[in-house]
Amino acid sequence: MRKTRARIAAIAVVSALALVTACSSDNESNGNGDGGTTGGNGEGGSELSGTISGAGASSQAAAQQAWQAGFLAANPDVTVNYDPVGSGGGREQFIAGGTDFGGTDAALADEELTAATERCGEVIEVPVYVSPVALVFNVEGVDELNLQPATIAGIFNQEITTWNDEAIAADNPDAELPDTPITPVNRSDPSGTTENFVEYLSIVAPDAWPHEVSDEWPVSGGEAAQGTSGVVQAVSGGNGTIGYADASQARDLPSVNVGVGEEFVAYSPEAAANVLEVSERVEGRGQYDFAYELARDTTEAGTYPIVLVSYAMACATYESEAEAELVRAYLSYVISEEGQQAAADAAGSAPISDALRQELQPAIDAIAAG
Repeated sequence: MRKTRARIAAIAVVSALALVTACSSDNESNGNGDGGTTGGNGEGGSELSGTISGAGASSQAAAQQAWQAGFLAANPDVTVNYDPVGSGGGREQFIAGGTDFGGTDAALADEELTAATERCGEVIEVPVYVSPVALVFNVEGVDELNLQPATIAGIFNQEITTWNDEAIAADNPDAELPDTPITPVNRSDPSGTTENFVEYLSIVAPDAWPHEVSDEWPVSGGEAAQGTSGVVQAVSGGNGTIGYADASQARDLPSVNVGVGEEFVAYSPEAAANVLEVSERVEGRGQYDFAYELARDTTEAGTYPIVLVSYAMACATYESEAEAELVRAYLSYVISEEGQQAAADAAGSAPISDALRQELQPAIDAIAAG
């Protein structure tokens, strides 16, 4: 199994603390993945109250707001805070005991897991947010584009420099490709999206992509832009441009169909979520730790391998039953069908499957007071 997973540095996010009230019923741990949002009286009431706070991945910001709003609708007496400080900051605060739960675009590293275990007894780490990374392009006269992994790597490594290059033509035999120069657009800021894209390239096309995995773009030249919105704007405003961006922000730009096995796959929530179905959990971690080694090089039909998978972190043991109950209830809602659809509607993420939900729910149900 692949063991390399670079850590994402904390992303500076200029944002106010997202504060939304939420709560859950006394049936939140029923194991059915519904989050227990119907109250114990069967009429939508709730007996929970109190406050929990989390921090972490900025990629989860819109989804967290949707989860909190949905949770609030049934549970008006609980406050849930989430500060999108970035994955690195989220891991640091959670390990230090500064938050009740956390979000991260990269699973805890071994040393982080050891430190978190000292705090928690046992760590719960579950995937809650899956987002396809689209390869958006703007080439006059070209509305659809198929690219094999090595071709993608050659383009972003600036070895393939015109759109009628023979490698691109081989992937698109029926297309009329112009001799327009290629302008690859990358993130100028440290980015979990960059790390996931670079990890994909390093695995599927190591000969064409000889760079270390990092959250900072490793190739000089091309065009750099701040944030996902900056990349999308740069691609939209040019001709011959191509870049990588969270699919939820791709807008009306066309996107690349990526070579997977013997077919080319367009991104979609379903195709992105399939990655977790064909991937394996990282070995040697706790029973409630669902960190994955993503199968970037899968040949499974209908699977889109360029994805960002973001996790929720929690403790199996908390000091008080009230804290445990609130975290358990909130995360149950987050992975529920309703919660995942709320995130999909708000952030364009890919809902996890029912089968995966059934695997994750027992880990969340295990949250208790020490």
